[in-house]
Amino acid sequence: MAELAFQPLPAWRRAVLKVGSNLLAADGGGLTPTYAQTLAAFIAHSQAQGRELVLVSSGAVAAGRALLRARALPVADLAERQALAALGQAPMIALWQSLSSRAVAQVLLTHDDLRNRRRYLNARATLRQLLAIEVLPVVNENDTVAVDELKLGDNDNLAAIVAALVDADLLLIASDIDALYNADPRRDSTAAAIPHVAEITPQVLAMAGGSGSAVGTGGMRTKLQAAQKAAAAGIATALFNGRDAATVQALGEGRLRGTLFMPAQSRMQARKYWLLHAPASAAAIRVDAGAASALAGGGASLLPGGVVDVVGEFHRGDLVDVIDPSGRMVARGLTQYGAVDVRRMAGRHSRDIDGVLGYSYGPAVVHRDDLALTAV
Repeated sequence: MAELAFQPLPAWRRAVLKVGSNLLAADGGGLTPTYAQTLAAFIAHSQAQGRELVLVSSGAVAAGRALLRARALPVADLAERQALAALGQAPMIALWQSLSSRAVAQVLLTHDDLRNRRRYLNARATLRQLLAIEVLPVVNENDTVAVDELKLGDNDNLAAIVAALVDADLLLIASDIDALYNADPRRDSTAAAIPHVAEITPQVLAMAGGSGSAVGTGGMRTKLQAAQKAAAAGIATALFNGRDAATVQALGEGRLRGTLFMPAQSRMQARKYWLLHAPASAAAIRVDAGAASALAGGGASLLPGGVVDVVGEFHRGDLVDVIDPSGRMVARGLTQYGAVDVRRMAGRHSRDIDGVLGYSYGPAVVHRDDLALTAV
């Protein structure tokens, strides 16, 4: 395989750096500073230049498992994984604090924190304040209270959501592989690195293999998904080998040896981005063909007359999917009414809402300002 050349890194003032378990887990169990030291030096160098960084770090489960090395835990058991995550959070944070001259703050996020608009904005304000007082936020999913059906699942996608949350200019993903390849370089000696990706197409996604680590939950596919989310928010993503000291050091000089994923040409409005990419709700509002067509045309609110039925339960202010008669999602939005009320007003005219419910929060089930269309 040909050596990957350096390329300019986009200018940035605020970035999110994601570090996976494969860079932190020691061969004999527990955590090791072997690769974290160089990454921490890059963070410190960037902070000295007046830049801001949010760290999304894995490693808690690996650290917890090492502390209970004598016990054979059934890793498929959710409660055991949650216990390991709770146990390992302290040593994971301690590792980063030992490598940082600045104070380190732990921020644990859940699916509901990112799905609920109010909590999403609270998390945003907290992270921004931590950056303002020159603290290094270390973000992770709150595995201890998550349940399988509501888990974010991997820190690659969490990092992309956090990048949009804090209005980052750049998403940095430290991996154990040099770049995106057109084939698995561990199995194919002719695999070629791809230094620049203008758009993540189905063909690019097809290049992704599975996870190459026994301790992590992500693989190349989740990294591409994260880059895709970041691109939709106008954020570039740099994928690089966090085990290569020269590669990490070059980042501080504005040079990347890895794959650069370019953002979309136009930055999506932050609120619309959140509506599309916050973790999905299990609930949905089914609409008729006419309403689906009106929504697809843009600029329309979802009115009760176009509602056919409701799938699942939700409350006023929740984020729900809007699906057409075939079950295809056409939009996502914040509902003005709970599921019980929407069922009662389905198919009715907006002027009938007060008479049916005894009150009204307005004529729309989902107002157009709280609605984002799904790309077709």
